[in-house]
Formats: sequence, structure tokens, C-alpha cells
Amino acid sequence: MRDFLYLRFMETFYHTLPNGLRIVHRESMSEVAYIGIMIGAGTRDELPEENGMAHYIEHCVFKGTEHYSARQIINHIEGIGGEINAYTTKEETTFYTATLREHFRTTLHLLAELVLRPTFVKRETDKELTVIFDEIESYNDSPSELIYDDFENLVFEGSSLAMPILGTKKTLRRISKSPDIALNWMKTHYRPARMVLFVLGNVTTKQVIAAAEKELLFESGVGSRETGVGSRESGIGNQELGIQSRESGVRVFKRHTHQTHIMLGGRCYPIGHPKQLTMYLLNNILGGGSMSSRLYLSLREKHGLVYNVDSQATPLSDTGYWNIYMACEPQHKDQCMELCRAELRKLRDTRMSSSQLERALRQLQGQMAISAENQENNALAMAKQMMYYGHAPQWEETFVKLQDITAQQLQEVANEVYAEERLFTLMYD
Repeated sequence: MRDFLYLRFMETFYHTLPNGLRIVHRESMSEVAYIGIMIGAGTRDELPEENGMAHYIEHCVFKGTEHYSARQIINHIEGIGGEINAYTTKEETTFYTATLREHFRTTLHLLAELVLRPTFVKRETDKELTVIFDEIESYNDSPSELIYDDFENLVFEGSSLAMPILGTKKTLRRISKSPDIALNWMKTHYRPARMVLFVLGNVTTKQVIAAAEKELLFESGVGSRETGVGSRESGIGNQELGIQSRESGVRVFKRHTHQTHIMLGGRCYPIGHPKQLTMYLLNNILGGGSMSSRLYLSLREKHGLVYNVDSQATPLSDTGYWNIYMACEPQHKDQCMELCRAELRKLRDTRMSSSQLERALRQLQGQMAISAENQENNALAMAKQMMYYGHAPQWEETFVKLQDITAQQLQEVANEVYAEERLFTLMYD
């Protein structure tokens, strides 16, 4: 029996409002409360002509609501010393705050205003459109960021997952022509059954439910889908494996960058898949952000070919993808790609020893323990777990499951996901 460190949190409480909106609440002793609303609507819910809609809405709701101007929204948060943030992904849009717990009710009221009652006054949204255009240009000027969009386009070609989160100037100009365009999209997708209210802080569950009943007990929108979560029909993955059936491919873009930017990867498992945790551990061994990962030791420490190299595994509701990213001098690109493939072959062909597995587990355990000290990350993770699992497991549960992973299981997943015939390669040359 491995000796695991266990992290303990206060109990997690769940509640569902009559309109279907779900609530997850976890008490903490901190005077800072993290409060947010996650909506199961993102880029993949857009039509091609709507590309960028979810991100555009995320920006523009801050430009005014039925009861507050843009200035009043900012003054409210800054006046109490709080912070407000928002982000858009392929599958979610999230608005959240960090404030002193005594401001919980008023902060939730403001969040409800943003999500339920934006006005999209054109003179204000036109200003924000310029900001988004600048964001697009900045993104296009950063190959280390842009390559992720192009890689997703390669892996998920032909599906809505291939569309960029920021959209294009052409689609955004269309979207911004009339406030009704964005408002109607929100009515369709910002539905209570697709929302999660999450609260992490020193407030009671009774207080959370009472505030939610006052601010968020609204009628459903006009859309036809009940949740949009776990039921999206993308046609891009297999529910059992999440592995693509289409052939892998190679794509090279001539972007005349100083360095050659390279990404290798493919599809992997969806959220909630039995092999997802094994994939998580495997990715950490391969290149999951530590200086002891196999890719870092090979390409940086042993050969000195890159400044940094890492890998990621990103599960989605019905599929997922993994990738290796690096940048190197053009004359080293072939050697770098071969070294990456060599590490993938080792994971496929050679089963880890018990000591190697033990070390990998302890490393991941430590990383998770350190991450768990960040309350903002905890709040966002809690929301996402509630969105897709229907509950927010404690870290202890994950540790127990990690303990059961075997070297054979790691090798089986490596052969399934890291197979050469399933590998996509993208290069900026």
C-alpha cells in the first residue's frame, strides 16, 4: 500500500433550483469568497457565421446592463476591493469574482445582472469590438499561442471544435450589427439547466441558496436543448475511446518566424472516461510542465535543443486532445521531432518499473497538493466538475484512484493514444 498524502476540505453541498440551475458550494475559513457562474456554452455551440459569439458576449456584458452602466460595474467591484474575471473556452463561458465574504449578496447580484440582463448598447459594444480586434491581432502575432488554434483546426477539422475562440473580424462585424443578434444567442444558450453557480468561501449553504433563489430563479430561454452538456453531437469522436477514426496528418505553415514552432499530438479521452486519470498521469510523465519530465530531460537537459518543451492533455465533453509543443532553431527541427517520437515509443514499448511508477505518482501527488493551495483554481475546478460530473469530488478521491493505476495500464493507454498512426504534426517554418 503506497503512503499517500491526503488533503482535506470542508464538505461540499449541492442544490438544484426549480428552473434547473445547479449550485455547488464548499465552505472555507477564508474571508475571501470566490463566486461565479459557469455556462455550458462556448465556441462549439456557434454556427460558422457566428464564430466568436461566445467570446464577444463575454466581453460585451461588461459594457452595461439593465440596471448598471459599464462604469458602475467597475466602480462596484473596485469599490469593495474585489476582482472580477471572465473567460471563454470551446465549451464554457465563465464569470467569477473574488470579494470579501461580507459582499457576497451584492456581488452575486452583479453577476446575475451580467449574465441575465446585458443591454448591448451599440456605441459601447463597438468600442469593445475594437478591443477584440486588437486581441485577434496580438494573437496572430504570437506563434506560440496561434499554433494551438491551428492544431485544433488540424485535429478536429470539419467540426465546430476547429473554430477559433476569438472568431474572425468578418464574423464579428456581422455579430455586432445589432444587439438582438447577441441577445437572441444568449436566450438560446444561457439557459438555467446549462448553468452552474459555484461558491467557495466562508458563507453558509443556506445563504447561498437564498441568494440564488432571489437572483437566478429565471425562466428558461428559447433553446431546444436541455443542458447542452454531454449531449453535443460533434461527430468527431468515439464516446467509448474518444480516439479519432480519421487519418492523422502533417501540416506546415510558412510564417517566417525566427524559430520553428512545432506541435505534435492527437485525440484522447473525453471528460469522465475511465482512462482519463491514467492519461493525466501519463501526460505528466511525458512532459506535463516539470523539469523532470521525459521530454524536458531529453530535449533540454541532454541535447540542449530547446528552451522549453511541454505536453498537455485536454478532455472535452465527448472527445479530447493531447499535444506536445516546442520551439527550436530551424536546423534542429527534425532532430527535435525524432526525439519526441522516441519518448513516445519508449512509453508504448517499455513498461515502467515499480520504482519509476512510484516516483511518478508521488510527483503528481505533490503537484496536486500545491495546486490545491490556490483557492481560485479550486473554485473553478469545482465548477467544471459540477458541470460535467454532476458533483465535485474531493482531492482524496483522486488520490485513491491514482493509487490503483498500474504500469500495464499506463502502457496500454500509451499504445492507444500515442500510436504513430494517430499522430498529427503541425509546424510553423
